[in-house]
Amino acid sequence: MEETGCCPIFNPEPWDGKEVTWQDKLFVKDHVVSFLHIPLNFGQVVTRNMKKIEEAQAQDPQNLVLCDEKSLWGSDVYIAVNKEVPKSRMEKFSGTFLIKVFEGPYQNAGKWMKEMEEYVKSKGKEIKKMYFWYTTCPKCAKVYGKNYTVIFAQT
Repeated sequence: MEETGCCPIFNPEPWDGKEVTWQDKLFVKDHVVSFLHIPLNFGQVVTRNMKKIEEAQAQDPQNLVLCDEKSLWGSDVYIAVNKEVPKSRMEKFSGTFLIKVFEGPYQNAGKWMKEMEEYVKSKGKEIKKMYFWYTTCPKCAKVYGKNYTVIFAQT
């Protein structure tokens, strides 16, 4: 299958069921406005930040964009980078994260969160925070025939 030129084809294998530990992993932080968890300006926010990231030559090869779905009306977005990006709000993540990959429509997010909670408990850990990685935009997910969401549970 050919890539769309927008979102890369996502391979869930390196992520599903994994654990990562980060020490000061660097991200550009921004905010997306939502209505009932449906993002209204996600594309604009990511595009604006990617322009700054590319200008700074700070792209992270994993294309990792984590979302903190903190309210019905908005979420914080964290775009992984490999160095500081001028005129951007920077954030560092440290800690251990359990990772699971889910496939299907976004409306399953509540079910996925419950599955993630059970998974983390089965590992004898507790969740401090959950982040979502929407690996492809809706248009690319349609082309690829798969809509993957990856949940990172900080323990």
